[in-house]
Amino acid sequence: MPDAISVLIVDDHFLVRSGLEAVLAIFDDLAVAGKAESGEDAVRLSCELRPDVVLMDLVMPGMGGVAATREILSSCPGTRVLALTTFTEEGLVEETLRAGAIGYLMKDVNADELAAAIRAAHAGRATLAPQAADALVQAIGGGPGDEPETLTRREREVLVLLAQGLSNSEIAQRLRVKASTVKTHVSRIIGKLGVSTRTEAAALAIRSGLV
Repeated sequence: MPDAISVLIVDDHFLVRSGLEAVLAIFDDLAVAGKAESGEDAVRLSCELRPDVVLMDLVMPGMGGVAATREILSSCPGTRVLALTTFTEEGLVEETLRAGAIGYLMKDVNADELAAAIRAAHAGRATLAPQAADALVQAIGGGPGDEPETLTRREREVLVLLAQGLSNSEIAQRLRVKASTVKTHVSRIIGKLGVSTRTEAAALAIRSGLV
C-alpha cells in the first residue's frame, strides 16, 4: 500500500527477522522495507531506505542497538526507532531511551500489540513495556508515590496526557492551549522529574499510578 508505514527489521537472528516479517505481513498498513542483521547494516539501510520505523534489537555482535539508534537518528531524524528485545536491565533501558528510541518492547509482545506500537511510534507516541517502565524507574531512583510535589496542577495534567501517548499538539488541543505552551510544560516536567526524555517522564507517571 502506498500509505503503509515502512518498517526496517533489525535482529541478528534469521528466524527472528523472518518471524517478524511474517507477523507484519498480516497488517495492510504495515510494510517491511528491509531487514538488517547487525547495527552496522541497520545504519546503512536506514540511510538508503529511509524507513518510517526501525524495529531495533539491542544486543548484537559489533555495533549494538543503542549505538545504531543514535547513528540512525543523527542521520535520519524523521525515522522512529522502537526497541524490541528480551533484555530489561536498568542501564540498558535508560541508555536506549536516551539514545532517542521512542519505545521499548519485549519480544513476547503479541502481533496486535506490536502493530499498535509501530503505529504509535510513527505518530510520535511512545510505547513502553511494563517491565521496561519498572526498570527505568529503578534506574532513575523513583517508585510508587515518588512523583515530586513541585509539579503544578497544569503540569500534572500535561504529564497524564503525555503518559497516554499524546503528542504536544494533541495535548494542546485537549487543554485548549498553544502547542508552545505545552512544550514549555513538558520541558519543565522533564527537569523536575530528573529525567532526560518524555518517554522517561511517561514511565514515571505510569509507575506512580497517574494513568
